[in-house]
Amino acid sequence: MENVVNATLKSQAEISCVYNLPEPAKMIVWFTKLHGKDQSRKRIYYSDDQIKMIEEGNEYSTRISVTQNFNLQQQRGSAVLIIDDVELTDEREFICIVHSEENDSGEGSTRLQIFNTPTLPVIEITHTGISVNEMEPSKAAKCEVDDGYPQPNITWYRENFPLHPSDGVKLMESVTIKPSGLFTVQSELLLKVKREDKDARFYCEVKYFVPGATRMTESRRIKLTVYYPTTSITLSVNPADKLLKEGDTVEMRCEGNGNPQPLFTFTHKEEIQSAENELLLLKGLMRSDSGEYTCEGLDLETGQSYEDSVNITVHYLDHIVVTPEETVLDEGEDITLTCNALSSLPTNTAWYKDGLKLAEKHVLELNAASFNTTGIYTCKVIVPSLPELHKQKAVEINVRGMAEILGDIEEGPLNRADLSVTLTCSVRGYPTPNITWTVVDSQTGELVSLLSVEDQKTNGGVLSIISVKATSELIANCSASNDYGVDEISYRTMTVARGKINEGGSGVIIAVLIIFLLLFAVLGSILYFLYKKGRLPCGRSGKKDLYEIFGI
Repeated sequence: MENVVNATLKSQAEISCVYNLPEPAKMIVWFTKLHGKDQSRKRIYYSDDQIKMIEEGNEYSTRISVTQNFNLQQQRGSAVLIIDDVELTDEREFICIVHSEENDSGEGSTRLQIFNTPTLPVIEITHTGISVNEMEPSKAAKCEVDDGYPQPNITWYRENFPLHPSDGVKLMESVTIKPSGLFTVQSELLLKVKREDKDARFYCEVKYFVPGATRMTESRRIKLTVYYPTTSITLSVNPADKLLKEGDTVEMRCEGNGNPQPLFTFTHKEEIQSAENELLLLKGLMRSDSGEYTCEGLDLETGQSYEDSVNITVHYLDHIVVTPEETVLDEGEDITLTCNALSSLPTNTAWYKDGLKLAEKHVLELNAASFNTTGIYTCKVIVPSLPELHKQKAVEINVRGMAEILGDIEEGPLNRADLSVTLTCSVRGYPTPNITWTVVDSQTGELVSLLSVEDQKTNGGVLSIISVKATSELIANCSASNDYGVDEISYRTMTVARGKINEGGSGVIIAVLIIFLLLFAVLGSILYFLYKKGRLPCGRSGKKDLYEIFGI
């Protein structure tokens, strides 16, 4: 028989008893030894050539069976004890005794070893933080494994290196045997931490036994909270590499190299700034916010303070000053416009008129002024290194001169809703000319009323728009005048609303034709009726009667 047979909890175990005889055994008996100090044997199975019997009234009465075989050629027999639903109490010695026909006997024994795989290890952090200044190892973590058999073993690891008891490491283990007989093993790790332990990962490894082998499983990795003093602080600015301008928002963050973070205080120009501990938020920056900012960090455990500082510059571009501002010139006169804006950075200046760039400098010279000089001149200033900083300002230049009508009067299309047309007269001159319209009917010579008049100021003049009825050809006169003279122009309209009149005449003619046809039909009907009645005379002699009938 084998010395040891392995089986897992709740499984089936088979213990073989093999014998060599020329014939089947006369009697086979299975015994088991009792637990405890009483090592007496207890029979659980008996068989001979007459009966096969499982002993009643013990823990194996319902859980065992025995199969017997004999090979005559090999002169070898066997009796296999099968135990179902293996329990921890089955871990004991089982004895097999075989009797031959000659009343010789032999016995052998096998110890049944039981195994149960434990649960996965559970690791817990048992502290809120450990200081490197602690003189003795502090409770760091706990590892527990449950329901193992035989007893599992726990080993602690820092990264991939096992931890053994030393000056800085202490391990406390407790073992509990549950009523079921299974083991619960708990191991507590106590550490004297170092600064570098803040980034280390700790875990526990459990070794347990299975039939014929040893297995291993690991817990999850944990990081310990390590407290260590601050030795320096760093003050950073976000955004870091961007030029700042008025109106921007900037963050300043102070960070110490210790844990926990020290108590921070921000100062600027010797004034304490309002901050949320490590963060100073500056919104709507102004140029007065430029300068050095200092962060001081006080380590509450050691009482030591450290500081760091940064300088920021808030850039700006002031409002543009244009000289002169609004100017009126005489024809032929010269003028010089200047554009300036105070900035903390180099600027580019350009002059524009009607969207066209005239010059790339802060001075614009206008020589020999004419009506074409009149207009809006815009100065644009930009900071090339910080394009978000840009401003512009416009100045209006007028040139004195008599009123002058530009081109002919322009006629718009016919508005069929009210049979009107629009006439437009464009005038330039300064002071701004007054516009007067006169419109007469070319056939009657009578004045025609204006439906509407609208004068729009333009760049150097006026655009006058009128609306009149276009029922006949019209003669329109536009007159413009100011302090320096008068100009006028006449125009004969091309559009006459004939379409509507023709449509009305056609309608009358059609109506007359319809009435005439109806009368003709009625007359034919009457004549036919009289003819049928015999009252209509025939030939020349009947003409008089016919005239009498119709009263002719």
